[in-house]
Amino acid sequence: MALKILDYGSPEYRQMVRLRNDILRKPLGLAFLPDELEHEKEHILIGAFEEEKILGCCMLVRETQDTARLRQMAVLNTLQGKGIGRALMAFAENIARDKRFGKIAMHARKTATGFYEKLGYEIVGEEFEEITLPHVVMEKKL
Repeated sequence: MALKILDYGSPEYRQMVRLRNDILRKPLGLAFLPDELEHEKEHILIGAFEEEKILGCCMLVRETQDTARLRQMAVLNTLQGKGIGRALMAFAENIARDKRFGKIAMHARKTATGFYEKLGYEIVGEEFEEITLPHVVMEKKL
C-alpha cells in the first residue's frame, strides 16, 4: 500500500472524490457541489493506493496557525478494519507535524469515535448534528 499526497484535479484526486461520494455522501442522499470541491485546491489531499486503485483517503485543512482539521476520512467498505484508516491517520499526523501544526481536530461521526480514541484522540465538547448525523469534536496534540 502506498500513502501519498494527491494533486488537486489529478486522476488520483478524481478517484478520491468518487470514494468520498460513495462512502460519505450517497448513503445520506447528498452529493458534492462543484464550488465545494473548488475549495479543496488549498487542502492537503491524502490517499492510500494499491497499485492504481484508491483504498482510502482523508484531507488536512488549516484551521488556525496551530491546528489542522482532518476532514473526509473514508476507506472502502470492504477494507474497513484492515489497518488502512490507521495508516492514513499516522501519515496525516506526520504531515501535520512536518507543517508545524501542534494539534489535529475533527468533526467525527459519533459511530467513528472508538476508532479515533484508539489513536489517541479525545472528545471535546458536546454532541451536535452535521449532515443529518450525530458528530463530536475530537482533538489530539501532536
